[in-house]
Amino acid sequence: MQKKKTKKDSSFWQEGKLDITFLSFVLILLSIGLVMLFSASYAYSYTYFGNSYRFIFRQSIFAVIGVALMLIISKIDYHIIKKLSWLIYIITVGMLGVVLILPPMSDELNVKRWISIGGFQFQPSEIGKFAIVVIFAAWLSVNGDKLKKFKYVAWMLLLLGIVCGLVVAEPHLSATILIFAIGIVLLIVGGLQKRWIFIGAGGGVAGVLFIIFSGIVSYGSDRIQYWLDPWADPSGKGYQTIQSLLAIGSGGLLGRGIGQSRQKYLWVPEPHNDFIFSIVCEELGLIGAMVIIVLFCALVWRGFTIAMRAKDRFGTLMAIGLTFQVGLQAILNILVVTNTIPNTGISLPFFSYGGTALVILLAEMGIVLSISRTSNVKKL
Repeated sequence: MQKKKTKKDSSFWQEGKLDITFLSFVLILLSIGLVMLFSASYAYSYTYFGNSYRFIFRQSIFAVIGVALMLIISKIDYHIIKKLSWLIYIITVGMLGVVLILPPMSDELNVKRWISIGGFQFQPSEIGKFAIVVIFAAWLSVNGDKLKKFKYVAWMLLLLGIVCGLVVAEPHLSATILIFAIGIVLLIVGGLQKRWIFIGAGGGVAGVLFIIFSGIVSYGSDRIQYWLDPWADPSGKGYQTIQSLLAIGSGGLLGRGIGQSRQKYLWVPEPHNDFIFSIVCEELGLIGAMVIIVLFCALVWRGFTIAMRAKDRFGTLMAIGLTFQVGLQAILNILVVTNTIPNTGISLPFFSYGGTALVILLAEMGIVLSISRTSNVKKL
């Protein structure tokens, strides 16, 4: 009997029911995100491409692909990822290295973030987030007790530093901060001692400040300056922030209504990308914005619940890492849009335009659902 269970557990396909609550939160956020993307993008899309449906059409295709992939992955045994952890990490580092030898995105900024394959563009930094979650979860699930020794802490920080260093070189500060935070959180969950937590946090803050003010990231100090006073250059570097705040303020309590935004008519630059939440606030108001924030909180809560009920340490760490990534990215985006922190150029999960990023995100949610199949999560 025991051997049969072992064979069953090691099969390629997962058995058991996925967590419907978590799946529902994902699909609700995705549906609202698609509606708001169309509302925020059609004026910009028509003006620059002569087609109001360009962005929503493409995003919808990727959404369908992503949902299908999510459901397929949810049926696959997530332990397969553990076996491939080093391969995933090495390939990711390789892609991040390739990005640096490609031509820059524009002549104005020496920014190198994209790889184009077969007409599709994607940012390896998006995969970098996933790679750190995988390699940290795989290593810590077996060697977490070794974190008491400095050489093992240094080893993990080296793996993290390689990815962060390559992303900084693009330069992509927001992705660097996100990847670093994911790694540190997984180390803490994995058993990192308190003294290393404080040292790591202090080193991280010092590193970010050094990168910003040393000129490694050319736009870093400017963003600090115009975060503190965007009206110092209202028609230039402070323009996007000012227009975002105007959109948020004009939404009031109940909003202007879906499709009724004024700021999306070429006032907020590229309203379908990083600053889509400002259009959400304008059209849905404070109440609508709070509902979306609550949905993100609910998604994170349910993801952590799945993590805590996972049957093994690898599943727990994977679910925490992937869920934390979504939650932190949403928080950072909302803080940027409201000018609470400097503009970091980070997208809003499920809402911002980006087909490959959406597919990767939904695939990651599929892994969390795969973990839920073995965690015996009770229905609410």
